Order: sequence, then C-alpha cells, then structure tokens
Amino acid sequence: MMARTVPLEKRQPQPGQLVKITGIETLVCHARMRNWVFVKVTTNQPGLVGWGEATLEWHTRSVVGAVADLSELLIGEDPARVEYLWQMMWRQHFWHGNGIVRSTAIAGIDLALWDIVGKVHGVPCHKLWGGPVRDSIRLYCHLGGGKLESFYETPVDNAQQFADLARQALDDGFSAFKSMAVPPTMPIEGLRAVKAADACVSAMRDAVGDDIDIMVDCHARPSPAMGLQFARALDPYGLYFFEEPCWPESLEGLAAINAAVSTPIATGERLTHLAAFRDLFAARGCDVCQLDLTHCGGFTEGRRIAALADAYRIALAPHNPQGPVSTAASLEFGFSQPSYIICESVHQDVPWRQEVVDEGYVIDPRTRTVTANTRPGLGVTVNEEAIRKHPFEQEVVQRVFYRDGAVGDW
Repeated sequence: MMARTVPLEKRQPQPGQLVKITGIETLVCHARMRNWVFVKVTTNQPGLVGWGEATLEWHTRSVVGAVADLSELLIGEDPARVEYLWQMMWRQHFWHGNGIVRSTAIAGIDLALWDIVGKVHGVPCHKLWGGPVRDSIRLYCHLGGGKLESFYETPVDNAQQFADLARQALDDGFSAFKSMAVPPTMPIEGLRAVKAADACVSAMRDAVGDDIDIMVDCHARPSPAMGLQFARALDPYGLYFFEEPCWPESLEGLAAINAAVSTPIATGERLTHLAAFRDLFAARGCDVCQLDLTHCGGFTEGRRIAALADAYRIALAPHNPQGPVSTAASLEFGFSQPSYIICESVHQDVPWRQEVVDEGYVIDPRTRTVTANTRPGLGVTVNEEAIRKHPFEQEVVQRVFYRDGAVGDW
C-alpha cells in the first residue's frame, strides 16, 4: 500500500496564509548495511510535507538525536527561507555544523525544505535553480548491485569473481560500474597487494572491453605511498576514476597522486563543508568531486561547493550509496549542474528497495540512463507503512585489521 498522494492544488498554501513548520521527525528504515534515516518536515498547510534523507551508517542514533536538536531552531519558521534556516542550523549554538553527525542532520532537513519549496511552486527542484542543463543522466552501479557481500567482501585474490560481476553489470544495462579491487594495506607493503589489484582490474577490463567505464574505490585505505603505487599500477587500464587513494586529510598525498597519473582522482565524500572543499581544490587533490548531499549540508551547501568546483573545472560525481530519497536528491542536483558527469546508484542492496519510495524520475533499463523528474520538489512519494516493516536494527558490523592485528581502514 503506497502512501496517499495529496493533489498539488492542496499542497500549495492558501492565499493570505503564512506557511510555517509545525514538525520535524525522522523515520528509520533498516536496510542491512545501513539504516536509512528519512527526514519529514510538516507544515501548517494540509498535505504540504517535505522529505529528505540523513543516512549515516553506524551513527543512526546520533543523527536522529541531532535532527531533534536542530528542530528546536526551526519550528514555527517559514520553510521557504531555506538559506536563512540553513545559516541558523549551521551557525547557532556556538558549534558550527561541520561535524559529520550535525552536517548530516542539516542535510536531511535542508533537502526536505527544498522539497517543500518545489511543491509550493509546483516545479521540480532542478527548475528552481535555472532548469535542466542536460537531457539525461547516466547511472553507474556497484559490482553486485550494491549487495554487501558482492561489493565489500569479494576478496582481491579472486580476480575471476570480479570479472563475473563485471559481466553481470553489463547484462543489467550499465555502461559504468565501481569495484573495490584494492585491498586494505599497511602503510608500506610489498608487491603482493599491488599485483592482486592489477589482476582484478585486468580481469574486469578483459571481461567488458574498452567501451565500458570502470572505477576503482580504495575507500581511503592506503597510505599516500601505497595509494601512489596502486594508482601507477592501474593507470594503464584507463579507469574512469580512481577513488579515495588515501585519507582525505592527506591533501599533499592526494595532490601528489593526482599529479603522477593520467587517471582522474576522485574524492570528497567525507568532507562536510565548503572550506574543506576549498582546501582540496586549491591543492589540486582531485579531478572528480564526490560531495555527498546527505553529508555536506544538503542542496544549499552543495550548490556552493559545485560553483567552487566549476571555478577549478573539477567534475561532479556525488557519493550516493544510501537510500532512495538520497538518489532522487542527487539526480535533481545533477540535472541543474553543468559539471555533473554520472550518478552513483545501488539497486540490489535489499530486495524491497522499490517498495519504500515512488520516484518521479524514469530509468531506461536498457541503458541505465535517467530522464528528469517532472513532479514537484524531489518528486518522491514515501511509503511510511513500508518503512515501518523494517524498523531500526544495528547495522552489519564491518571491521578491518592488518595481518599483525593492528586496526585498519574499512
């Protein structure tokens, strides 16, 4: 049973009535690896509701609490004053909103506010920002469609499985996919790990040919020294991009790796505010910016980051392995941003993913390309009954240790 859709004319405020925020709540939906945290902003206008997402794996309770704390600033305010409300959430109560928990909570609320503004004006969010700049957006998938075991737990000594999963991505219509073909490594290691990564990427390239775009995600596991070794070893394979080759705090390391190879370096998913991206771009630490709209303050801060990326001619490929409202937001963003190149997507993380949200955008299953949403706001109808079928559970714990027992990066 899908949530009831309120006709557009009933969503719009009545003449002479001021729209006010009356409530902000979170709805948590367990999706194995993550608990999706949906944010619902209600108003004094019947049926005028905004939806956002503030999913942060292993920090669900913290984000839910942060949303509740922020809501105290916003109840009774006009939801259309999005910039004003964003400034209040980011700057009030002494601590700025650049910590990951608070920035994620701000993002979820911000997305919901923009959803409301689109509904008030009867247009998709991307039309609020100047209209579509492209006709379609290409999706890329994780190997295994986002299934935890296939993407995160396929060992790098099994190059054949990487090839098989790559062929499956092609069969599913994707012209681009991402893999985790780089294993966790100590700060310095020998050739074994590098050769294992090389074998996996070679197997995938042989399996799909040169016309398919392959991305490799290091998950920021390597040190700058090891990241440089992996980047150089995989450079001949013509990767679409090489993601998080070292810790995001290592700006000099990222810049050195980016300068040493022809493969575009991608990073930014763990940065939460404009100033951090300023430092990354100034250091020439990447050619692909992976801001995450659910972590970096939502559309309001994301649009500032995108404008800064344009000044450096850096491409946008937002991080987006979360829930379906996050995907709708990433696509709305992409249809408005000239430098946006591709949208990350997962489609097989849980078998009931499509039951939770009905989206306004349309996917061509033959090409895995998306045409723009035409519904107001984010274009999503959220099925609260479906969410309640999957209440909060602790996420599947993922831990990484080196051979000597020391803690590594997941």
